[in-house]
Amino acid sequence: MLESVIYGAFKIVVNLLPLAGTLFLSYVAFKFWLHYIQQDFISGIDFVLLEIVPPREVLRSPQAMELFFSNALYHMSFKGGKEEYWQGAVWFWFSLEVASIDGQVHFYIRTPTRIKDLIETQMYAQYPQAQVKVVEDYTLAVPEISEKSAWNGWGCEFKLFKPEAFPLKTYVDFGLDKDPKEEYKVDPISSVIEFFGSLQKGEQAWMQIVITPSKKTYHTRGTWFKHHDWVEESKNVLKKVLEPYTSSRFWAGSKTKFGKEVRAPKYLDAIVEGLNAKILKIGFDTGIRVMYVAKKEIFPIGSRTNNSRNIRLIFRQYSNPDLNRLERFNPTQGDAYGGIFTISQKIISGLANRMLTEFRERSFFHVPMRHHLLAHKSVIPWPISPFIFPGFFHHKTFVLNIEELATLWHFPGQILKVPTLERIESKEASPPSNLPT
Repeated sequence: MLESVIYGAFKIVVNLLPLAGTLFLSYVAFKFWLHYIQQDFISGIDFVLLEIVPPREVLRSPQAMELFFSNALYHMSFKGGKEEYWQGAVWFWFSLEVASIDGQVHFYIRTPTRIKDLIETQMYAQYPQAQVKVVEDYTLAVPEISEKSAWNGWGCEFKLFKPEAFPLKTYVDFGLDKDPKEEYKVDPISSVIEFFGSLQKGEQAWMQIVITPSKKTYHTRGTWFKHHDWVEESKNVLKKVLEPYTSSRFWAGSKTKFGKEVRAPKYLDAIVEGLNAKILKIGFDTGIRVMYVAKKEIFPIGSRTNNSRNIRLIFRQYSNPDLNRLERFNPTQGDAYGGIFTISQKIISGLANRMLTEFRERSFFHVPMRHHLLAHKSVIPWPISPFIFPGFFHHKTFVLNIEELATLWHFPGQILKVPTLERIESKEASPPSNLPT
């Protein structure tokens, strides 16, 4: 009897194998097809790099940049099945950048050319005295990083330490929403600009924040296929935080609930307020990357121990112990080896060159096939994987709302006296109306 049951079960499994194999191959084929048509669609998008030269006097708080993000960069629209699965249409993404070239600090936005005019008009709407101009990609000045090239470099990406429901420290926490007098302002971006402006000839430092309107979803517990967005996920995180301090109330002598009571300790007030505040503003899927490059005759002399360390610490002022912080991820020194094995200079140069390529591609969303096939831990586990695909991790993206983004990328006020930050020297005025014809 037992033998017949085992034989019957074995026969069922054998008969189901062709179906399971067909379904698996169909899934793989669908993924390859989707990747192919999306890359084909992306290859038809023309990008342009815009330099934004801020005015000499920036009198507005970073809230003006919030309006710019929501009005110029938030392009969310429903895409039907034909657009998504036949044409490969994707939502546009943008790169907000700060770069120091030989100590000269510049602000950039990389955008599809179709959005260029909108970005210009919305930037002028918030900063009428700014200047927007098309420029060449500054990263092309560094052709490659290798043992034979003239350049050396160090770079890394960043991820959130806690779930994205927990916000970073924003300009509101620094009091910039109240528009204080210039001499009383404490602007968190000042330390970034000061460091970038301190670089010498032959050195460059780059920061990029790549964003696209958030379409991130999470599986809804207790369901098979239902998903929810980052706002609902943030509410779930908040409920989990308050769960130990929540009690149900029942009707007297009954098992019927009529309400809940939350008695959270005082120290949770800041956490609850922070989580509530984050979901009140629109969010972008975000990836952050920084890089320091220098000529080889400069890089080893102090730069390796100072500037490469300084650039990975430029976001520490946005840390809030109760809420969240940005932490270093996927650096080019080969952390995938776990600090156990030594790696050659050739591999380190290869990691830095890979970071240079990713920076130039502004790659975080719709990544090339090499990420799907060669990324660390994607096929072969550690500790074998680093020796086959050295130190190559998947990107980490997360949701930041426009208040957090405006904190990370905005024009500093007059209190920052960095002479190497390019600004418009004088206000532009309209010509007088009584000019002779």
